[in-house]
Amino acid sequence: MKKILVTGGAGFIGSNFILHLIQSGKDYSIVNLDALTYAGNLDNLKQVEGNSRYQFVKGDICDSGLVSRLFREFDFDGVVHFAAESHVDRSITGPEQFVKTNVLGTLVLLQAAKESWEGSFDRRRFLHVSTDEVYGTLGSEGYFSEETPLSPNSPYSASKAGSDLLVRSYYETYGFPSLITRCSNNYGPLQFPEKLIPLTITNALRDLSLPVYGDGKNVRDWLFVKDHCEAVEVVFRKGRIGQVYNIGGNNEWHNIDIVKLICSELGKPQSLITFVKDRLGHDRRYAIDASKIKNELGWSPSVSFEQGIKETIKWYCDNRSWWEKILGRKSS
Repeated sequence: MKKILVTGGAGFIGSNFILHLIQSGKDYSIVNLDALTYAGNLDNLKQVEGNSRYQFVKGDICDSGLVSRLFREFDFDGVVHFAAESHVDRSITGPEQFVKTNVLGTLVLLQAAKESWEGSFDRRRFLHVSTDEVYGTLGSEGYFSEETPLSPNSPYSASKAGSDLLVRSYYETYGFPSLITRCSNNYGPLQFPEKLIPLTITNALRDLSLPVYGDGKNVRDWLFVKDHCEAVEVVFRKGRIGQVYNIGGNNEWHNIDIVKLICSELGKPQSLITFVKDRLGHDRRYAIDASKIKNELGWSPSVSFEQGIKETIKWYCDNRSWWEKILGRKSS
């Protein structure tokens, strides 16, 4: 059984990934290291509490003593590194925490893994989960490929680009067994209700204003979180060491059209939509060329946006206590 460290496993994508691995019945034993900041939520993982293949450790990836001790204790076969500060708005008002967690935290993990795995790199894997935002912004045409130069436009994306470059440097310098994935915008169950889709759903369910930045014409490529989790596992198992793999959903939507679609699905009036001052440095369009992962590893998304958004809306309707608890915690 492969022993893997999942960082940030109580967050949105990390918890979905852990649930995916445990429920798939594959031979993984998981240690989940999470600091339980505002976006970390152990309620996400109630289904696997008590499972012999899962263990939670509360801690910060910047804590080099803790991280090194975990590597000594568990002798991990691999790492899947999700832990990150990820909300662009928060990075604009408080960039320091983003640099600390995303850059320094990644360095701590890399160094602990390198020291623990020295001499056995050939049977280890370190997968760093990144974002398409490191590429910057696109015009009305074109797509981000793995060869697109990094050109981040927010403190968040700059901190992720920095961590990407550290991961790359460990491969180039030490032959360290690293991989990088860069995904488009995720959506689905368990997403913290500050991002566009869950914010719109939870506000609409309470008949509150639905804020939309600028003219609402910003374009994103949307990836259902369960598809993303499957792609990450495929790259972890079969990806070529030292490579970057883009993971996209092949679903480009204007933000305003998604908000209108959610209103329609929930039977809410579009008069709830309120246009607000645009975000500083707001990237206009992201779009992923995911042909490399398809051609090399045989992965492509299986969930259409129409199917995924219906499933997501239903989940938030059926799990109102989950997000009401979070919103109550935020306001207290």
